[in-house]
Amino acid sequence: MNYLFKALNDDTRRRILEMLKESDMNAGEIAERFDISNPSISHHLDILKRADLIYGEKKGQFIKYSLNTTIFEDLISWLMTLKK
Repeated sequence: MNYLFKALNDDTRRRILEMLKESDMNAGEIAERFDISNPSISHHLDILKRADLIYGEKKGQFIKYSLNTTIFEDLISWLMTLKK
């Protein structure tokens, strides 16, 4: 859970998740929408992957990133257990 909350605690990573909600994208497509370096985008993607919020699938020479909706369902279920 710690990786999950760390990943969600950054505006850039939340914006990446919003973009992936609309469609799967590779790192280059994601980087085009930000004014930060490609290595920084890769760092953000790595944090999102370690938190299981996204996964990558190799398509030719690129990796397409997608949302892992299962983790969101798990998070919502866990949050609901905190409700009295």
